[in-house]
Amino acid sequence: MTSARSQQTSTDTTTPAGGSQPPVTTPPVAEARPVAREHHGHTYSDDFDWLRDKGSDEVIAHLTAENAYTDAVTADQDPLRKAIFAEIKAHTVETDLSVPARKDGWWYFSRTEEGQQYTVQCRVRAADTGDRLADWTPPVIEPGVPVDGEQVILDGNAEAEGQPFFSLGGLAVSRDGNLMAYAVDHAGDERFTLRLRDLRTGQELADEIPDVSYGIVFDATGTRVFYTVPDDSWRPYRILAHTLGTSVEEDRLLFQEDDPGMWSGFGLSADRTELLVSVGNSEVAETLALDLPETVDEPLGELRMLVSRDLGLLHGVDPVTLDGQRHYVIVHNKDFTAEDEENAPTPAPNNMVSLAARETVTDPRFWRTVVAHSDTVKVDGAAVTATHLALGVRRETTPRTLILPLAGLGTGDQADPVEPDFSEELYSCELAGAPFESPFLRLAYSSWVTPSQVLDYDVARGALHLRRQVEVPGYDPDQYLVERWWAPAESTDRRVAIPLTVIRRRETEWDGSNPCVVYGYGSYEMSMDPGLSVARLSLLDRGVVYVVAHVRGGGELGRGWYDDGKKLAKKNSFTDFVDATRFVAQSGWVDPDRIAAMGGSAGGLLMGGVLNLAPELYRACVAQVPFVDALTSILDPDLPLSALEWEEWGNPIEDPEVYRYMQEYTPYENVRAVDYPAVAAVTSLNDTRVLYVEPAKWVQELRRTVTSDQSAPLTAGGAPIVLKTEMDGGHGGASGRYRAWEDRAWDYAFLLTALGAADRR
Repeated sequence: MTSARSQQTSTDTTTPAGGSQPPVTTPPVAEARPVAREHHGHTYSDDFDWLRDKGSDEVIAHLTAENAYTDAVTADQDPLRKAIFAEIKAHTVETDLSVPARKDGWWYFSRTEEGQQYTVQCRVRAADTGDRLADWTPPVIEPGVPVDGEQVILDGNAEAEGQPFFSLGGLAVSRDGNLMAYAVDHAGDERFTLRLRDLRTGQELADEIPDVSYGIVFDATGTRVFYTVPDDSWRPYRILAHTLGTSVEEDRLLFQEDDPGMWSGFGLSADRTELLVSVGNSEVAETLALDLPETVDEPLGELRMLVSRDLGLLHGVDPVTLDGQRHYVIVHNKDFTAEDEENAPTPAPNNMVSLAARETVTDPRFWRTVVAHSDTVKVDGAAVTATHLALGVRRETTPRTLILPLAGLGTGDQADPVEPDFSEELYSCELAGAPFESPFLRLAYSSWVTPSQVLDYDVARGALHLRRQVEVPGYDPDQYLVERWWAPAESTDRRVAIPLTVIRRRETEWDGSNPCVVYGYGSYEMSMDPGLSVARLSLLDRGVVYVVAHVRGGGELGRGWYDDGKKLAKKNSFTDFVDATRFVAQSGWVDPDRIAAMGGSAGGLLMGGVLNLAPELYRACVAQVPFVDALTSILDPDLPLSALEWEEWGNPIEDPEVYRYMQEYTPYENVRAVDYPAVAAVTSLNDTRVLYVEPAKWVQELRRTVTSDQSAPLTAGGAPIVLKTEMDGGHGGASGRYRAWEDRAWDYAFLLTALGAADRR
């Protein structure tokens, strides 16, 4: 039902006769046009659902007016934004390059040039001398200095010229190095156009395939390209093979997944002899394989089953050849070793690793255990080379890499895994590349205060080789300190301890006066892992104590930590964040009246839920592409990716308990008539993951409901509520690195202004 208040405010903002617009200092008020939603005996009236029609001139005009209002309200922050942008720029080597990675006869790398938004993809010939260590040691390439024989294969700046947006959805080069397939998005909606280029001439081929999803690979012959197609809800569901020089209509359909709750994708085996098709969601998966032809004359065969979804497994599969026989390394979440006709498999929620022969891979009773299940170590995935197996694991919240030889794998002669050793307590060491023929495993190392490093691990000798450390001009890691705190989950169970990462300048005093930003995510088993953020330095250098709350719903403490923050346990994510904030507020390190919150996407849902639970704890909140109208979206299977979300949130269409539970926490429907902090909702018009309409509606509901002073500026203690919409961007905002810096500077300036922390210390 439309309230009298909404009718009145709608009337108050009608465009005056003559077409003049209201002052930008007046927040835009969308007209209330109630639409009833009925499910499981419950009726909800949504006044602002009409804002979802982005093809409407009226909606575009409303979003434009919101941007104008936001610009006016935050105009005084412009000098601070410029200062933060300059700081990010000063801490960044703008003319830089990646460490070359070898594939077949070439070293591939990317360059960035000062003043340019996008990277330039390059390559240079590799040598084959017979010395494997020398042949796989990357060449030393200087930033800004071309190498003899260097070839530019794709210049992102040229591709983006004249376009409002640019993003790559995949890039692959044929094994002979002659052809390149790449996918480009010029709208931000994550629908890509697949194109092919002859790298010998630089000419584009006639082949062009619109509306493809992420991922491209060539077969061994270089005459076929595999790609995926999304359905109307943006779910990748078809996998096709395109033969170069033929029409798209002739492309062969290899696989189609009709279950709207399952996602499809593919990849090549490490030795590139098999195409692996993966289907699944957050609770069950299936893997099929296709033996790839080695010659042009050989036709494509048929997919064969490896691990069926009927087993109810979450798993990953990596083919490997042992003693001349084909096997599969399988990371999976059920233990079949004790199974018989009467006993079901034992849950292994943190995953175990098994080995299966090709002939018996479909029957888990014949799988041999390589790494048993652990309650304290989560196995996230595997990769194989010609000689070794690498496992990505998570222990004590952080990602690590374990390595063991293939010789003796799955037998009594199997060697124990080894782990590269590092001096820091809180760090991330992840596999960044495992070329099949290489004597090295490439690792990515980072910590909260250490710039990212690229390392090559010599698997035979156990030696680490530093190939590159990101240079951060003007940065001294000794000036910063990282600590791990544990906050009791007071709202649910004090026996549960929430890990917090606390980052501050070393000279910060324990006097209870410091501003604080608390960041969180807490969904999809995604972990907030250690990594130095150059932009974050602008907060720390202004005295901010920066806290990452690793709340339930993430994966930091294994599968159980995730399960305790999803579906009918989702509220634990919100209460964990609130409990973490209260713990920090009472620590003596921060001023309880100078705490801000920030999160994006599903972390934006976290922000909305937290503000409804305990708005009094926060001075300001930045919610980036926030999923704040979750129930409405999940109720509509025709919306992008909604059906896939049922495994995360539950299915409120079929299950009245799920509907009731989501209705109790979905932020848009639970805004309260109390004082809220200042709120900045940041979104993108073409985002297909979290539609712009969610924050647009939420802002309207906040403005008409909360009792806080929205008219006073931030600097005077006011709590304005603003919506900032990137009109040409996608889920990640605008494209281009400088635009990304501007976006981050905008977010941080809003928070720092609210916290009274604009000045550097």
